[in-house]
This record gives sequence, C-alpha cells and structure tokens, in this order.
Amino acid sequence: MPAQRKPVRFEGFDRRLMVLTGTILLGFLAIAMRLWNLQVAEGEEYRRLAEDVRLTFQRVEAQRGIIYGRNGEREVVLADNRPAYDLILVPAHCDDPVAVVNKLAELVNINGEALLAEVEDVLRRRPFSHVTVKEDVSKNDLVRVEEHAHALRGVFSNVRPERRYPYGETAGQLIGYMGEINRDELARMRDRYRMGDSLGRSGLEARYEDTLRGQDGLMTVVVYAEDQRPQTRTDATGTPFFDHDRFGRKLEEVTARRVSSSPGNPVHTTLDVGLQAYCESLLERQAGAIVVLNADTGAVLAMASVPSYDPSVFVTQGRNIQRAELLNRRPSPMRNRCFQEIYPPGSVFKIVLAAAALETGIVGPQSTRHCPGHFRIDGSGRPWRCWTFDRGGHGRVDMVDSLAYSCDVYFYEVGLDLGVDAIHEYSTLMGLGVSTGLDIAGEVAGVIPSREWKEAEARARGYTEPWELRWYPGDTVNLSIGQGEAAVTPLQTAVMMACVVNGGRRVIPHLGIDNPPAPSEPFLSEETLAIIQEGLLKCVEKETFPSGTGRRAKIEGMTVLGKTGTAQAVAREHYAHYKNEEDIPMAFRNHAWFTAATMGQEVNLSIAILVEHGLAGSTAAAPLARDVILYYYNNVASSAPVTLAQGEES
Repeated sequence: MPAQRKPVRFEGFDRRLMVLTGTILLGFLAIAMRLWNLQVAEGEEYRRLAEDVRLTFQRVEAQRGIIYGRNGEREVVLADNRPAYDLILVPAHCDDPVAVVNKLAELVNINGEALLAEVEDVLRRRPFSHVTVKEDVSKNDLVRVEEHAHALRGVFSNVRPERRYPYGETAGQLIGYMGEINRDELARMRDRYRMGDSLGRSGLEARYEDTLRGQDGLMTVVVYAEDQRPQTRTDATGTPFFDHDRFGRKLEEVTARRVSSSPGNPVHTTLDVGLQAYCESLLERQAGAIVVLNADTGAVLAMASVPSYDPSVFVTQGRNIQRAELLNRRPSPMRNRCFQEIYPPGSVFKIVLAAAALETGIVGPQSTRHCPGHFRIDGSGRPWRCWTFDRGGHGRVDMVDSLAYSCDVYFYEVGLDLGVDAIHEYSTLMGLGVSTGLDIAGEVAGVIPSREWKEAEARARGYTEPWELRWYPGDTVNLSIGQGEAAVTPLQTAVMMACVVNGGRRVIPHLGIDNPPAPSEPFLSEETLAIIQEGLLKCVEKETFPSGTGRRAKIEGMTVLGKTGTAQAVAREHYAHYKNEEDIPMAFRNHAWFTAATMGQEVNLSIAILVEHGLAGSTAAAPLARDVILYYYNNVASSAPVTLAQGEES
C-alpha cells in the first residue's frame, strides 16, 4: 500500500490567508460601523426622511360661501352646499370581489362588468387603492347599500361638498352655474386651483368667485411609495382617516400636520326671491324679461329672464343629456335677456328725446306740434308713419300729450331739431347704449348710433364712399322713435326710468349689498322732470278718448308712471299684408315694451318689461307691470303707504 502524501503548502499561503481574513473582518467592521451610524448616530434624521416619504400632504377642499337673498323681510339661501356621497370600494377588503360587484350592480344600477374589470386590475397592483363605484348617489341608493352592508364588505361612502340651489330655476341665470377649470385658467391660477376644481362660470357665482371660494386645508396622508397615491378615506361625517398601509397593517390616525380648511365668505344680495319667482311666472310660455329696481338706489329687486335654467344641472353628476338640451334649446335659456340681449327700444326711447328737448330748450312746456298721421322730411319724399296713420293722426299735441299718446310725428320733428349729437349725449347720460355697471359679468352695452359709430361700422363692412359714411336726416328720424340701429337692454331702460322719478340721477344697478355704488349727481332739472312725469302719468291715468297707451297699468290709489313701446323685429313689409295681428308669424311680430315707475312710496320702483314678439306694449307688457307693482307692495314692502287689493281686475 503506497504511503499517504503529505499536504504541500505553497510558499506564502499563510500570509495570504491572514490578509484575506483581515479583509473580511475589516469589511464586517465597516458594515457594523455603518449600521451603527445609520441606526444610532443618524437614526433620527433618517427616520424623519422615511416618514416624509411615507406621509405627504393632501388638500382638504373648502366649503364654498353661501349666497343669500331675501323673501320679504326674511333672508333666504339662494345657493349653499350639500354633502354628496360617492360609493367607494377597496378591493383588499372584499372577501369575494365578484359577489360584491354583482350585488352593487343590482342595488345601484351600474355597469357590473366594467367595475369588476377595474377591481381585478387594482387588486393585482394596489389592493388598498380606492375604486369609485358611483358618484353622488341618491339617498335611496345609499340606504339600500347600508341595508346590505353585511354582503358588501369593503364598500363605504365618501362625503364631499357639492353646490346646491334650493330654488331650482328661480333666479338661476342670476345666480349662475359652476364649471370645471380649464388648462389656460389653471396656468394662471395654479396657486389657488387644481385640475378638476370647479369655479363660477356666470352670474353671481362668477362675479364673486374670489369671495365665495374658501381657503383649502391640508391633511397628512399615507401614500404608496411607487406612485405617491393616497390611501385615505372618509368616515360617515366626511372626516378623513387612515385605515391600512399597502401591506394591510393598521395605521393610527395622524392629525399632527392637519390644517383645517376655511369656508368661503357669504354674499348677501338685494334680490327678493318671491318677487323674482312671481315675475318669472308672468312670463311663462313666452320669452322675455322683467327688471325691477329700487329707483333711488339701483338695488336689483328682481331680474326675471325666461326661459331660464336650473344651475344644479351643471354640478350634479350624470346629467349630461340635460346639459346638452339646455345648450341646444331655442330660444336659448343660457343668456339673460335682462342684460345680455339687446332690442330696439321703440317708443320708450321717447323719454330720452323729451329730456333732451326740454333741457336744451328745443321745446317749451307749452310748445305744440301738429300730427296728421304722417311726416315728410322737408315736406317731401316718402312719408314716415305715425302709429295712428290709419286714424288721421293725433292732431295738435304738446310734450305731455305726445308722451301720453306716444305720438311719432311729434318726436320725428323734435329729433330733427335736436340732431343726433344731442340725442346721443342724453342717451348716454340716462344709461342707454352703455354698460350700466351691473355687478354680474357678461353685460352687453348695446348701441345708440352716432355719426362716428355709423362711419366706423360702414368702414368695418368695407364701405368707403363718402355717401356711404354720412349721417342722414332719415337716420335721425328713425332714431327718434327708437328704431334703426338703436339697441338696448331691458336693464338699461329700467335705469333710464329711474332717472325720471329719483330726481334726475343715474343709478348703478347692483345685487351685492356690501358697498353699494352711489348714484350720479342730478343732471336733469326739476322743471324737465315735472313735465316728463306729467306725460308718463297721463299715459297710464287717462282712460277717456284719446286715452293713454299705458292705461292697463293703472292702479287706483297709487301714482304709476309708464311708457309703452313697440319695436319692430323685422321690416314692416314682411307682415303688412296680414289683416289680423294674430295671423302674423311669431318671428315677424313686434317686440312689446313697457317701462314703469312708482312715486310717493317709501320704496319707489323702476320697472322694465320686454315681451319678445309680444306685438304691442300696451296689451302684452303694461298689464304685467301692474301685476308686478301689486305683488311688490302687497307682499314685499311691509310698510307701503297704501294697501292694494291683489284681486283687482286688470
């Protein structure tokens, strides 16, 4: 048997073994020192950094401010917030996701297949994420879910504030609606808004956006490390709390870094919701506008525009079809006819002519003119008709009678004597063809034409010949009775009428109560106002032949001033061949105007009424003014000097 070979040690082996051993020991020592440094020496700092990664801030949306109006002497809520309940599902908490989804589809009418596909996807990747089952569920749906809570493990409700409009369509256009912020707006206002936020799009909601929007709060939330998605939810009262981390471990509620949100400030308005609803009811089944102002202050008491809309359509989930119908409906309910639509003022414009003629001395208190039923410029050319053309005219009339009977010929002559420059000047002074200063966005200025305006319009249309740019006497004749290119809003005519009864001051209409704008200094003399008031009173009071055109607005025991107007929607030749007004197609019918005011009351009213295609102001609009006045002094003004019977015949 051969002898065993003795192991051979290579030269230098022992030295290399010692070096290797020493290196390993030094490595372990370095690791130990590093671990000690991380866990002991710098442990608190790294713990703080880890906490900052695990916890982040999430915004707590602030409640929007409340909009208040009035109903008589009581203050009422026009817009506030309600709790909207969203159904949320956490896949990791479901014992049987398929059974839970099928039960939800049965209870709350959702697409079960789509929800199950989303739940299964989330269950694989982020089991503790939230899946939205249905937004803004009804109370009935919520009750059904709560009744079957034993079979819906992992399903809960999340509460968030949503705008509420208690009066529906009433004053809907004035209050306005909410809409989601767009990218351009977000780029400008990133410090206050996030993508998905809503803000006021029209009406008071838009005008007082900065006031109504509150200050959002912050709360600490636990997030997934890979994408920073929060793992929070809210309890039954809407309070956020923490449930589990991504591994299913219980988390304690974290409140140390929570900053409470601050609700938006309220907006108190002058609007009387009872009067507003009544005015809207007077216009049912016809398009039109009714404006009611405090003639002394300009406070808006009512501003009815029909058709209207319910602002809640734009905030409530699942009403896309209704929104599309609103946007496509004709006549459009989306524009407020009180200040966003313009119409020829017709004969209500004669109030401006009267003020300008009396102030400039063109006519005196006793000056008279003869009306044969027609008028020719310089006695030649085509005749300009008075509305009494078929009856032979008004005969000889002065300023008072011309206002009372709405004599066109009288104002044709006065307008030519005044000239377009003076007419335009007094129109602007009395608030026609210019912005009134209303504290709601979107007001349309309209236009009272002038020489400069006509030239600019002609050049804009490509006309350059001198004869195409010139202002002609015929233009003045047309303008003198509120026709031609003149176009105003009902709100502007209410401002004009307020000047007549408040001492010749132009008011600034406003809905906000805080810091109301002051009226202008008087610009009409007492003598001028007295003559105009006498003519407008006679327009309403005189019932015997020849009667005033506004006699249907008369109220026994009250001083009511008024002026009728009939504004052509199309040229006369389109409907002149019809024997009866009722046979004229709706689109061809004239617009009906009536502007009115009260005097001698604790609160004097200025009223403008426009009925689209209503034919004549004397029949379609004047009776509505009477109804509005009766309603106000019987139901809104608690200390009116006179008591009126609501049941009096019109």
